[in-house]
Amino acid sequence: MSGVSSRRPAVTGFAIFTLLMVMAFTGLGIWQLQRRVAKHTLIAMLNERLAAAPEALPSPSQWTSLTPAKDEFRRVSFTATYAPVPDAMVYSAGSAVRIDVSGPGTWAFLPAQLADGNTVVINTGFVQNTMQDRGQQDRAAGRLITGDPVELTGYLRFPESAGTLTPPENTTKRLWFTRDHLAMARALGWGEARKAVAPFYIDLETPAPGSGIPKPGPLSVHLKDDHLQYAITWFTLAFAVVIAFGVWWRAQRRA
Repeated sequence: MSGVSSRRPAVTGFAIFTLLMVMAFTGLGIWQLQRRVAKHTLIAMLNERLAAAPEALPSPSQWTSLTPAKDEFRRVSFTATYAPVPDAMVYSAGSAVRIDVSGPGTWAFLPAQLADGNTVVINTGFVQNTMQDRGQQDRAAGRLITGDPVELTGYLRFPESAGTLTPPENTTKRLWFTRDHLAMARALGWGEARKAVAPFYIDLETPAPGSGIPKPGPLSVHLKDDHLQYAITWFTLAFAVVIAFGVWWRAQRRA
């Protein structure tokens, strides 16, 4: 009898531990299913925005009300003139939204002036290279700066934030490692003699230069969706913990 009573605290403790583990694993599985639903909603929303007909560029009076949640990837068309100022390049090892782009290479960022004097920064496309060739991008940007207005179609994008491991920009080479067009504008003097620089930049879809460099193009959604697999893993772990407790408890009863 004393042996049975001495085992009760162990059984109770292991049962509580098992319950907590099952609750934790099940909760993680449910969380992954919720993330899957949210991811599918996001993909559907982005696909709808990317497939929509181009709208007019938001006016400067609307700029402060724009947010990534409701405006990122909106497709727009407008007329602007590329400014004869130094361009910038952003290092890339590939793209999550351009299936026709693979790195290493750089994105060519160049400011364009609107008819009202305000500036919109354009990601004019991808430049394939392995050494961040300043000369290659200078030549590509030079072909775009004609002084004539150009009809541009592209997507609204918002600046990225640098991570803790992101290398710092090299202003001498005009090389960045995040798509922060506002930091580029401050460092390179874009828009200083004009009214304002838009809080968004444009991922250019068309037109493409005759040389093909830089290379603009349409965007498409390729978000990774492993949430169902992760959910099944968590639920399997919860089931395995229950089975392990059952096997252990049965062995204790036989002892």
